[in-house]
Amino acid sequence: MPRKFLKRYLPDHEKIRNHKTLNRFFGTLLHDPNLLHINRRSISGAFFVGLSMAFVPIPFQMVLAAGLAIYFRVNLPVSVSLVWITNPLTIPPIYYFFYELGQYILGGTTEDIVFETSLAWLLSVFSEIWQPLLLGSFIVSIVSATVGMLTVRLLWRLQVVRRWQKRKDKRLNLKDSESSD
Repeated sequence: MPRKFLKRYLPDHEKIRNHKTLNRFFGTLLHDPNLLHINRRSISGAFFVGLSMAFVPIPFQMVLAAGLAIYFRVNLPVSVSLVWITNPLTIPPIYYFFYELGQYILGGTTEDIVFETSLAWLLSVFSEIWQPLLLGSFIVSIVSATVGMLTVRLLWRLQVVRRWQKRKDKRLNLKDSESSD
């Protein structure tokens, strides 16, 4: 994995530990060094937390991702940043997909819904679409989080094996050059 790349962009542990606002909300929970570790367990767990929270249709996803990252002691910045997969530009198509997936699984038919920007419209339509929306969201959250976590673990493992192989080849080349001298 790109450990040097991540280290370059992750904040310093001391900076987070001494941040006034974060300390007010989380107290000494942020003093755990695992929250900024860059290892296979921490990053893959952060992918699971971040991707599972990214597709939950609730407000304050970043706060939930941060809380879960602290609870499970996985990389906090990676968890929180992955939540931004769903942003104001991507939310409409993603949530529409969740609705369609939920309707398909429930065996219902999708209806053409005319969009309006009013609270009354939202409340009236939400009572009709909440079940397929939440079902689709739950399925995509679990599947994407699991696939993301397993992919990170696999890529990390392949990188480690590749490094071992390079070291082994380097030692063999060094022995060959010494024996030929």
